Amino acid sequence: MNTKLARWAVSASILAGALAAAGLFSLGVGSVGIPLRRMFSLPFEGRGSVEYSILFDVRLPRILLGLAVGGALAISGVVLQGMFRNPLVEPYTLGISGGAALGVSLNIALKVYRSTGALSLPVSGFLGAVGAVLVVYSLGVRGGAMRLQRLLLMGVMISFICSSVVMLTMAVSKAEDLHGIIFWIMGSLEEPHMWLIRLVLGVSLSGLALCYLFAVDLNALSLGEEEAVHLGVNVERAKKVLFLLASLLTGFSVSASGVIGFVGLVVPHFVRMFVGGDHRVLLISSYLAGSTFLILCDTLARTIIAPLELPVGVITGMIGGSLFVYALSKRAYEF
Repeated sequence: MNTKLARWAVSASILAGALAAAGLFSLGVGSVGIPLRRMFSLPFEGRGSVEYSILFDVRLPRILLGLAVGGALAISGVVLQGMFRNPLVEPYTLGISGGAALGVSLNIALKVYRSTGALSLPVSGFLGAVGAVLVVYSLGVRGGAMRLQRLLLMGVMISFICSSVVMLTMAVSKAEDLHGIIFWIMGSLEEPHMWLIRLVLGVSLSGLALCYLFAVDLNALSLGEEEAVHLGVNVERAKKVLFLLASLLTGFSVSASGVIGFVGLVVPHFVRMFVGGDHRVLLISSYLAGSTFLILCDTLARTIIAPLELPVGVITGMIGGSLFVYALSKRAYEF
């Protein structure tokens, strides 16, 4: 046991170090480069310089949002893959992203944001995600029992329906509205409201702590529902709480950053290759790895064709897809 704890501690420490390094790298890289020594001296100089504004008003908020969203999507993927025992399940499979995209698309097409402000976009995205979750949940629960396969199929169908309505909305929208919808769907960590970033970060860290309360239950559910019952797990309560928790984390993430794919699918697989399937270490490791991955992808998105910026979802899709192919090609890896 001591050897296992030591191995877990080493893995978590390495990933935490990688996250810190990614954060410092992202702070210093951009159209205006800031040396590491200068970063540590700027906080003591106070406001007034251009470098201070770039560091603390532009780059740091993006890093904090990347940490929150990347970690939340990663642990949501861990929870759902462990609960469904399906390696293809990710947070967006259950219609959450489709509902959020539909909410934002309708907001932009109907020009609601012009009278209520830009903050209405994340609000409408969150409401759309919650609406999709409630529909999937109500259709997936029968007689007080959550049928996982039924829930998964309902989620996929709701996602297809929402995507179809979004495409219909895009087809009848004007060019300026169409650009806004497409850019939001591709995802971005550019969020001007610092209080919203703090909210998402708080929800993300709280979600990680709550997931740990069910780490042992997830280990049991990974063996199958019957085995989990024999091990003393309240299976129905665990499934409902974990599903709603993963949905809440995904809903907050999507509402703040748009649809950023592959983080919740690829990161759990890739981390599981190195730390194993025990959720007591897999959760924290995936959170750290997901945050690191998204921060680095965002750094690449805003620098690769500077001064223009690519949607971060494009970068996560290309890199995440390549990593997923690599993970599946490893013969030693099995879900």
